[in-house]
Amino acid sequence: MNDICLSCFARLPDDSPRTGCEACEYRLHTWLRELPRHLPLLQDMLRPDTGPAQRGGTGRAHAPLPVRVDVLDLLGPGAPVLLADPHGDQTGGVPMTALLMGWARYLAAEIPAVRVDAHGTIHIERCEAPGLRGGADVARLCRWLDAYLPYAATRPWWDDAYDQVEQLLHRVRRLTHTKPLTRTKDAPCPECQGWSLVEKEDELHISCTLCPARLTPDEYATHRAQVMPALAALTLNMITPKPEAEAAA
Repeated sequence: MNDICLSCFARLPDDSPRTGCEACEYRLHTWLRELPRHLPLLQDMLRPDTGPAQRGGTGRAHAPLPVRVDVLDLLGPGAPVLLADPHGDQTGGVPMTALLMGWARYLAAEIPAVRVDAHGTIHIERCEAPGLRGGADVARLCRWLDAYLPYAATRPWWDDAYDQVEQLLHRVRRLTHTKPLTRTKDAPCPECQGWSLVEKEDELHISCTLCPARLTPDEYATHRAQVMPALAALTLNMITPKPEAEAAA
């Protein structure tokens, strides 16, 4: 058993079977939900941008490729691990489907498959692949992995899966120019009293940008219910015209 999360090094509860904390599990959960949403945009980006014909030479010895290689590197087939590159002339990384399928196979291999034959005998066998109906595309693989995250968060390889999915999503976001949605909360921070609490789409906790304070959604709701009525009353008192001021006017 670990005392700290293998991904963020946060303190884990005593005697916890976890190797990844709840916050990191939630973060990976949101990443797996986000990845399929990028597919339509990536597919649209696969074809290089076209423009008006230009006169003169382009400096190319051959015609350009009909697809964007950086996008194809994400959408195309490939191995679930990086191949040896002794000459250092390879770029890119593991494609989306290959990486997700690699982790799905690895996880499935740790979970025994149980079947009962025609004679009623129970057989426990090694599971070779995840059970996916309709094909192993990105959306189905993400849903399958998401369903097994509570188990994955107890395994010694948790940080490897976490890091690789994070790196994959960074590659995708770099191409699609997207980033997680961030919302500013209206209640002040309970520790530094600053108006600096933010909620990020891929974070379990609401965090302060000025101090280390972190609140769960329930903790923030309780805090907001305690402080906002008094702040609202103070604001109304400040903006409401006073009778003495009206009489003097």
